[in-house]
Amino acid sequence: MVARMYCYVSLAVFLIAASTSVAQTPKLPKFDIPTGAPSSPLFGATPFTQQMYRFEEFGAQPYQPSVCPTCSPMPAAPDCQSGPSGGALDAYLDEPMSPPPTVMANEDLPNAWHTRIEQCVRPLATSTIEGRPGGENFAHQRYDEFFPSMYFKTITAGARINGGVRDEYQRHGYAKGEFGPDGLYYNTTGRAGFDGSTTGIPVRFHPLMPEQDPLALWTFDGTFPPKILMARYGHPILFRHYNGLPIDPAANYGFGLHTTTTHEHNGHNPAESDGYTQAFFFPGQYFDYHWPMILAGHDHINTDASDPRAATIDDNGNVRRIRGDWRETMSTHWFHDHMLDYTAQNVYKGQTAMMNYYSAIDRGNEAIDCHYADPENPNNMNLCLPSGSASAWGNRDYDVNLMVTDKAWDQDGQLFFNIFNLDGFLGDRMTVNYQFKPYLKVRARRYRFRILNGSVSRYFKIALIDQNGNRVPHHMIANDGNVMEHAVPFPNAESADLPTQGIAERYDIIVDFSQFQPGDKLYMVNLLEHRDGRRPKEAIPLPDVVFNQYCEGPPDFAAADACDTAVGRFLEFRVVGYAGVDTSMNPADYVEGKKKMIPLPSFTAEELANAKHRSFTFGRSSGTDTAPWTIKTDGGQGLGMDPARLSAAPDEGTAEIWRIKNASGAAHPVHIHFEEGQILKRNGLPPPIWEKWARKDIYRIGPMPDSGNSVEVAIRFREFLGTYMEHCHNTQHEDHAMMLRWDIENPGQLKVMPTPMPSWEGVSYIDTFTLPTYKTGDLDEDDDGVNDDLDNCREHANTDQLDSDGDGYGNRCDPDYDNNGIVNFADLNRFVRAWGSVNPDVDLNDDGIINFGDFVVFAHYFYRPPGPGAK
Repeated sequence: MVARMYCYVSLAVFLIAASTSVAQTPKLPKFDIPTGAPSSPLFGATPFTQQMYRFEEFGAQPYQPSVCPTCSPMPAAPDCQSGPSGGALDAYLDEPMSPPPTVMANEDLPNAWHTRIEQCVRPLATSTIEGRPGGENFAHQRYDEFFPSMYFKTITAGARINGGVRDEYQRHGYAKGEFGPDGLYYNTTGRAGFDGSTTGIPVRFHPLMPEQDPLALWTFDGTFPPKILMARYGHPILFRHYNGLPIDPAANYGFGLHTTTTHEHNGHNPAESDGYTQAFFFPGQYFDYHWPMILAGHDHINTDASDPRAATIDDNGNVRRIRGDWRETMSTHWFHDHMLDYTAQNVYKGQTAMMNYYSAIDRGNEAIDCHYADPENPNNMNLCLPSGSASAWGNRDYDVNLMVTDKAWDQDGQLFFNIFNLDGFLGDRMTVNYQFKPYLKVRARRYRFRILNGSVSRYFKIALIDQNGNRVPHHMIANDGNVMEHAVPFPNAESADLPTQGIAERYDIIVDFSQFQPGDKLYMVNLLEHRDGRRPKEAIPLPDVVFNQYCEGPPDFAAADACDTAVGRFLEFRVVGYAGVDTSMNPADYVEGKKKMIPLPSFTAEELANAKHRSFTFGRSSGTDTAPWTIKTDGGQGLGMDPARLSAAPDEGTAEIWRIKNASGAAHPVHIHFEEGQILKRNGLPPPIWEKWARKDIYRIGPMPDSGNSVEVAIRFREFLGTYMEHCHNTQHEDHAMMLRWDIENPGQLKVMPTPMPSWEGVSYIDTFTLPTYKTGDLDEDDDGVNDDLDNCREHANTDQLDSDGDGYGNRCDPDYDNNGIVNFADLNRFVRAWGSVNPDVDLNDDGIINFGDFVVFAHYFYRPPGPGAK
C-alpha cells in the first residue's frame, strides 16, 4: 500500500511535468551571473597558470605596556579621496603600538586626521582617536584577568604593492620546512624575484590581469597575499585596527563604505570586542579589540585547570594547563567587516582574514606527544593533524588555508559589485585566496585543508577528483572550525562529496596524496549550480561536470545565459615527491567506532528539559522594497534590523534551545555569534553525520537536500556579557535587513545595555527598546494559541488539542496508535486501513480525510516517539 502511494505521487508529478512541457515552449534557463553585469573578462588568463598564495601571517608580537615617545602618529591622509601612501603605511606598521591600549576607550586624544576631516566634511566640535564607544558600556571586560600577552596591528587600506613589512614576522622566517630555501613555498608567487619575501606582490587576481585600483579593493594592510593570525589559547591578544580609508565616502569605486567594525568569527570574546554592527569607526581612528583566548566554560568547568587536555603551548613546546572545557577547543576561524548595511560590500571588497587557533590538542606540530601513539596517556593529547614539525607550534607546511570565493570584475578588470540586487550577489569567476583558479604544489603525503566559503551569496558543494575524473577519498575532521568527535569519510552512505557549504561555513579535511605519483594532478570541483543569489538551484552530477565539459569553453567563453561559470574545477593540486616521514594522524583511525578526536560537550537531560526555548523565522514577512528580508522572533512580527532593538536576552550561565525556521523559498546560512551550538534536530530528524559529531556556528536552512527548513540548536551562554548578533550570512540578506540583536545579561539584570551611535565627533548612546518576549522566550512555539506548558503537541499547531487516546499527546503529533511509545509497522497497518476515511482519530493534519497530507506527517514520525507534548 505504501509503495502504491509513492507510485501515485510519482505519476502525478510526471503528469504535471508533462502537461507543463506541452503547454510551454522549452527555453534555456536564464543565469544572472555575474549579478546584473556582463561576463568578467579574463585578459588572456587561463585556469591553473598561477601558483596559489599561502596566507601571510600578521605576526603577533609579545606585548609590554609602555609609552613610545618616538613613535609617529598614524600617517596623514593626503586629501579627501585617498589614504596614506604605501611607504608611509609600511613605516607605521613597523613601529610599536602607540598610544598604549586602555580599559575604556581612549577619548583623550583627537582623531589623527582631525584637521583633514574638517576640510573634507565639516568643522568638528571634538573628535576621538579611538572609535570604540566610550565609558563602562564598551570597556574591556576582565582586562586585567586576561591581560594581553600578544598584540598586532593592521590598517585597512586601498590596494597597493606589498612592501614586505611582514616578512620578518613569519613564524617560519622563510628558513624552515617547506617555507625554507628547499621547500615548496619558499617562493611566494611561483615567479622569479619572489624568493623568501612578499616584497613587490601587486594586488591582482592573475598576473595577466590589471592591478586593482586602491578604491576598488580594500583589505588589511592593503596588500596581497591575504592575511592570517596565528593565535594560541591562554595567550590573550590585543588587536589594534586602524581605518586608513578615504574620508570621502564616495571614493569607493561605486560600492563599500569607509566606516568599519571587525567581527572575529566565532570567537569566545566579550561583546565589546565582537564587532557589533553599530560599533563602527571612522577613517583616521583605531579600535582596540581584546580577545582573551580562553576556552568556553572557563568559569564553570575545570576551574582548577587540572585537566591536561585543556592546555596551551609556548614557543619551546612546553605545555601549560588552562581553565575551561577542553571539548570546546576551536581551530579554524576568520575575521571580517560587520558594518551595518554594508557587510556584503565591505567583505567582498577585501576586508577578510583567516585565524588559526592552536592548543595542546591542535598544536600545529605532527611529531610531539601524538594521541594515536598512546591514547590512554593523558599527556598524549596532541592529535598530530597534518602540519609539519620544524617549530614547536603553528607549522603550516602541510596545513593549508583556502578562502574560496566567487568574484566579478568590470571590463577594465576592476572588482565589481551590484548594489541594487538585494536577493544576493553572485560572481562568475572562482577564486582561491583571491586568485583566479590557481594551482598548489603538494607533497605525496597527508595534508590538512581549512576550507572557508568567503562568498557573499554563493554556496558550494565541493568534490575532490583525480586527473581522470575519479573521486578521491578524504576525511572531514572539523566543521565550522571545531574538530569533531569522529572523522567523517567521503564518499559515505549519506553523501559522495562534501556537504553543501554555506557562506562562512568552514570545513577542515585531510587528503592523502601518498597514493599518487609525482606529476599527477588532482582538482577541487564545485558542483553546486546557482541561477540567482537567493539560493542554490541544484548539484550538477560529477560526470556531467567532468566528462561533459559543463560550462567550459575557450578562455574568454561567456556563458552567462547558458550555465553557471562557477561550476567546475577551481583549484589544481600538483603532486611532488616526498622523501620525509609522514608522522601525522591517519583520520581513518578516528571514524565512528574507533578513536575519538574531541568529544562533544554534553547537555544533560535536565538542562534540555528546563531550557528556555526561542524561535526565529527567516523570511520576507513585513519587508519593504529596500529592506525585504526579515526575522520573526518568538512568533512575532517580521522585523528588519534595528541596532537599538533587543530581541533576546539569555542569562549568563544558562543553556537555551533556539529553533531556526525558514519561511521563504530562499536559503539562509544563519550565524549565531559568540558560542558554538549543537544541532539537536534538522527538519525534525537527527542531523547528518557531519553535523552529528560537530559543534556549529552556521546553521543552514533552505531547500537544499542536506539542509531543510528548520534547525533546533542547543547553546550555552557563558563568561561575558553584552551585545551580540544573529543574522543570515548571505550578507546581502543580512544588510537588507535580516539581522537581530541579542544580549547576554546577568541573572536578575533590570537595565538593558544602551545602543552606541558613532559619528565623526565621537560616540554617544541612545536607549535600547525590547521585544515583549526578550526575557521569556517563545511561550507558544507552534503559534496555535496554546502555551507550551499546556500544549499537547508543541511543534505542530493544533488549536483543538484533540487527544483521542488520552495519552497526553495531541493527534497532530501522535501516530503511535497502539501507545507502545514508538511509531512502527503496527501503527502503519492501522493508518493504511484508514486510508481515504474520515476517522478523526487517525487524521493527522485535521483536514477531515486520511490522505497524502497525513502520510507526510506519519512518515516524519516513523520509528520515532510521538510528541513532544507539554513541558
